[in-house]
Amino acid sequence: MYNVIGSAQNRTFRVIWMLEELGQTYQRTDCHPHAALLKPHTPLGKLPVLLVDDQPLTDSVAILTYLADKHGALTAPAGTLERARQDGITQQIMDELEGPIWTATRHSFILPPERRVPAVKESLKWEVARNAEKLAQRMQGPFLMGDRITVPDLLAVHCLNWAMAAKFPIENQALLDYAASLRSRDAYRATLASEKAISAPSTERA
Repeated sequence: MYNVIGSAQNRTFRVIWMLEELGQTYQRTDCHPHAALLKPHTPLGKLPVLLVDDQPLTDSVAILTYLADKHGALTAPAGTLERARQDGITQQIMDELEGPIWTATRHSFILPPERRVPAVKESLKWEVARNAEKLAQRMQGPFLMGDRITVPDLLAVHCLNWAMAAKFPIENQALLDYAASLRSRDAYRATLASEKAISAPSTERA
């Protein structure tokens, strides 16, 4: 059984969604960033961490890629041109959607107040809207890679969720419909239930 160390409403969501899509059993260990529990597993103090036979894996993209390769699902085979294209879209999402959204988040409440530049957020909103249009142009069917769900779909929808929660304008209707379709999947709904269950004892948010 996999052990996912993390809390609700952060990148841990991606790993739980992946495990639900794969039909794998897992347990969740509630933990917040930089908690003492994380020190034996990662010097960065970041979430999520996936324990596999007590060995820690870090970085949500790396974890999703590992799980996809291990279970032979939600991915093109390693070493194929399709996989290279898939990894290219993954990098596009991380660079052009998550990057600006995360920067805006840091300048909202994560950085020390004296290091925040709130005015940068308007530029970042424009950048995300432009980059969302570029992502929509790469869609090859109901999913980013065509007719089946793959790793970049989970990452894209999670980033779009973040964007909308932060009131970033996402206006491409095809992209909005695509995200809504993925949110209707049973695995996504199971992930929401898992998030609700782990956050129930506390009102804290990571």
